[in-house]
Amino acid sequence: MRWQDKVVIVTGSASGIGAAAAKLFALEGAKVVATDIQLAGVQAVVEDIGKNGGEAIALSHNVASNADWKAVIDRAMAEFGRIDVLLNNAGVADKQPMPVSTAETTDNEDWDRVIDINLKGVFLGIKHILPVLRTGGGGSIINISSIAAMVGNGGPFAYSASKGGIRSLTKHVAFHYGRFNIRANSIHPGGVKTAMTEADFQNEDLAKQLTATIPLGRLSEPQEIANVALFLASDESSYLTGAELVADGGAIIA
Repeated sequence: MRWQDKVVIVTGSASGIGAAAAKLFALEGAKVVATDIQLAGVQAVVEDIGKNGGEAIALSHNVASNADWKAVIDRAMAEFGRIDVLLNNAGVADKQPMPVSTAETTDNEDWDRVIDINLKGVFLGIKHILPVLRTGGGGSIINISSIAAMVGNGGPFAYSASKGGIRSLTKHVAFHYGRFNIRANSIHPGGVKTAMTEADFQNEDLAKQLTATIPLGRLSEPQEIANVALFLASDESSYLTGAELVADGGAIIA
């Protein structure tokens, strides 16, 4: 298999895009370091991987913690001896639902929570993985952003700000580390069927309104975003860095 002996870290692997990506990479032969603050959930994902013949370990991981990132990198290197890909997927949304989340309704505490997990978490992952990738001769960093980084109605307030930051820092890393054969790219999903979007889409009127703006007429499945991540991690995308791949069913062109 083309991913045999490759090692991939996937954050936020307990559910949604992260779980789908962890399982997909393992199915392709990679050794997966699956992390999440919800340890029981990520352990269940790793158990499924093992039942299907894959190899993975589950680690408890607060992505906003510098110490946790160091522990994850150290454990991955101790277990597998190398790291080839980092998929920064872990993320949260504002407590206020999308239709009413604005600068005025966002309190300082929730702003800090979202920025810490969504943006600081990506920064810390990149900061800790770069020395390993440089020593190993290169690799691929993939950051899950959002169409909220590109349009004003793509998400709640702090979430949108965090995803805009991810979009920008990805390009910064791509520019400065390309000479080390390290690629950095971002994925910009629209609506995805995950626990994060479930609350908004329980509002039938909002669900109809949002779906009507998607030319393909539906939300994406987590697997469809995982497929994009697999492409960006693979040699098939070897000349892509600093790119932003939009996977939104056409929402931002509507």
